[in-house]
This record gives sequence, structure tokens and C-alpha cells, in this order.
Amino acid sequence: MSSPPSTYKLLSCTRYDPFLRTLNWNNDSDGKPSPFLLLRFHVDRLVDAAERHAWVAAKAAISLDTVKAACQELVDNVPEFASKPLKIRLLLDEAGRFSGAATVIAPLVSDPLISLTFDPSTEGLIFGPIYNIYLDTQPTPSSIFTSTKTTERTVYEASRARRTKQTGIISDPHPDDILLYNDDELVTESTICNVALYRDNRWLTPSASTGCLPGVFRRWLLELGRIHEDTLGELHISSVKEGDWVLLFNGVAGCRLGRVVKSPAVI
Repeated sequence: MSSPPSTYKLLSCTRYDPFLRTLNWNNDSDGKPSPFLLLRFHVDRLVDAAERHAWVAAKAAISLDTVKAACQELVDNVPEFASKPLKIRLLLDEAGRFSGAATVIAPLVSDPLISLTFDPSTEGLIFGPIYNIYLDTQPTPSSIFTSTKTTERTVYEASRARRTKQTGIISDPHPDDILLYNDDELVTESTICNVALYRDNRWLTPSASTGCLPGVFRRWLLELGRIHEDTLGELHISSVKEGDWVLLFNGVAGCRLGRVVKSPAVI
């Protein structure tokens, strides 16, 4: 008897933005600038996730051409979107069928790598708002659903719910995020981004062995040598202090800056 189809789907979120065509580093396999942010890395991650979930039909459906076509279809479904920056939420089910949605987002005003020009040791010029980063009050156990991106987001929603319980605030006007950690009390990621903390004059990002998501922008920054992987377990929660600088990054927004703030007592 065959098993029932999975109720969750693989998920990849990228950015569609005509501005990206001006960035030579954001190119497809043909070497030409793409309006989709790091799309070739999204393809690789989808393949890896399909393998991890043992979804044979889904893996067979994934290629740069099919993923690009599925993203472009979401843009083309609403013609007036073609000139606007969009968040593309691409889904892939176990049978290898793509679906998703496109929503309008704020335009880029600079290269999404620009936050890397900030030097925390001198606290020089800062681009964009600084996110308030709160350390979670409970660990988030590592699983296949933290190390692959899917529509099963329960642990991230639970972290956000704990934050709301702490503050009683449902919608904070200041941008914020929550720093997650695993059962070994090692920092993993935030609820919507990969992270790096500033340590010894470099940005240090959690190792994939912690169960964090191997994000597409994380991969790009590692390949560029702009962040370094924590192979020694330095990013223990005991080392996270109020005022620590945090680099946040994902495949939609690029890089942003945050700073650890003291969490209020749990209500």
C-alpha cells in the first residue's frame, strides 16, 4: 500500500526585482544578470530538500529552467507586477507540481550586500533600520523541518507566540526578530533569516550541523568569504550579550543589521 501524500510542501522564497539586473553578481548560469535573486542557489536547495524528504517525483521536476518558468509565471499572472519588486513564494509538492504566490514588497534602494560595508568595531555608516533581536526563551529542536525549508512552520510560529506572550505586543512598530537556538544551546537562525554574529572582527554564522536552514544568501556570503562558519561551537547562547551586532540575511531581503536587546521577563 502506498503512503498518503505529504500535507506539507517544499518552499523557497526569492525576490523578483528589475533592479537586480543591474548587479553583475546576481546572474544565472548563462552569466547574465537575473531579475530573480540567486535563483540558481534556490534550485540547488530545492534539489537537496527533495532528496532529504525522499521525494523522487519532486526532485525530477526541479531544474533551473522549470524553477525559473514557475517563478516567471507567478509574475506574469498579474501583468502590472512586471515592473514592481515582488516576493515570490514558490511551493513544490511531493508529486512535483509547482504553485505559489507573488506579493508586492518595498523596492531595493541599494545593493542587498551593502550592509556588509558596516564595521561593528567602529560603528560607522549604517544602511537601513536596525532590527531588535531577542533571544528566545526556549530551544527550538533541530529536525528535517529546520534544516529544509517547507510550509511546516510550527516551530517558528511558536517562537513568535512566545515573544508576544513576553511583551503583550502583537505588532511592534520597530522591526524585530528572534534568535533561535537548539537543544545544545547553540544559536541556529532567526524566525525568518539566517544570522551571523560579530566575533573577533568577523561575522560568524552557525554551522549547518546545528540544524539551521542552509539558506541561499548564507551560501553566497560563505562563498564570498564575507561570513565564516562556526566550526568550534562558539555561538553558544551564553556568549550572546545585549548590544551584540547581528547580521540577518535571506533570499528575499538580502542583508540587514540587527542588535541584541535585553528581553523582558516572561509574563
